[in-house]
Amino acid sequence: MNYIKDQKNLDGKIILLRLDLNVPLKNGIISDDTRIVKILPTLEFLIKNNSKIIIISHIGRPKGKWNEIFSMKPVCEYINKKINSQVKLIKKNIFELKKEELFSNSKDQIVFLENIRFYKNEEENDMNFSKHLASLGDLFINDAFSCSHRAHASLCEITKYIPSYAGIQFEAEVNALEKVTKNIKKPITCIIGGSKISTKISIIKNLIPRFDNIIIVGGMANNLLKYKGHSIGKSIQETNCETNIDDIFETSKNYPCSIILPEDVAVGKTMDDRAKIKELNQIENDDIILDIGPKTINKVKSIINKSKTILWNGPAGYFENPQFSKGSIAIGNQIANQNKLGQIFSVAGGGDTFALINIIDIFDNFNFVSTAGGAFLEYLEGKELPGIKALN
Repeated sequence: MNYIKDQKNLDGKIILLRLDLNVPLKNGIISDDTRIVKILPTLEFLIKNNSKIIIISHIGRPKGKWNEIFSMKPVCEYINKKINSQVKLIKKNIFELKKEELFSNSKDQIVFLENIRFYKNEEENDMNFSKHLASLGDLFINDAFSCSHRAHASLCEITKYIPSYAGIQFEAEVNALEKVTKNIKKPITCIIGGSKISTKISIIKNLIPRFDNIIIVGGMANNLLKYKGHSIGKSIQETNCETNIDDIFETSKNYPCSIILPEDVAVGKTMDDRAKIKELNQIENDDIILDIGPKTINKVKSIINKSKTILWNGPAGYFENPQFSKGSIAIGNQIANQNKLGQIFSVAGGGDTFALINIIDIFDNFNFVSTAGGAFLEYLEGKELPGIKALN
């Protein structure tokens, strides 16, 4: 894979820059700018090298139709303020654009194409659409790792028609994930949560041969507790997943990897209830498991302290209610503390984990926090992402 930061001759070159700027918007206001902040080093690098930049991105799922609700205008204006440089949004139909017209004003350095998903050709990975996009620039940069599990035109097919490179953020994502899946410093621990075990069974099975500990928390732990014969009351659970759980424990028999489950839990009668700590044999039929208990917290913290590498994906409970956020906060803070001491290499990813890390303000105390959701998980599964394959 070629990386843009290694390229020297970028002066005057027109760069097609694919970004993931699918930020949360409410009434046209950006509520979380992390995805924008993360791509600023690539933008600043290109500006410093006197390149002309065409930004390609998307917001939401407009399903191939023009819809002002999904316009890139708020993001364009926000980036304009962030980099203190004029950024122009081009509303014109992409098929009508010509390379020589995009920077007719010599003062223009950055132009923003309207939402690429306004065109059904994008999600169809259409050859002619890709070829036309490629004709607008001299080089292509993919700095949208979080979209790279999609075989879309502006991520995959385009690389056949123009010299293509990975951006600075893209490289950082891949390097961080390689450190926890290939270039591992042991002992290595994965803390994995979420509500559905079926969506993460392939990840767990892929990590068992490489990891020393896999700690399963959150809603998905309920299924494993039930499998082990414990009552889980009316807690969230997934049906017809016994075969998946069998696969986890059968795979783990062949490797020195410990599968760790909650030993005690925090329950409520409703999601808005106050937390009550219970042993596994005390759970009543109308209890809902919503967090891990203090014994489990201490065990997880002890494992974190003995680890050299940590991968965290998924909170330990229903952290939206502060009564059930103690487990998730304790895990986050313990990883952050060990990181500050230089004891571990830590990577976190997934939407809920990302939100939690921001809430408790420990973002800077992780080696890497991924904004990617699907791409992050599919990489951990061992899948070859279409966007990476295209760059290779």
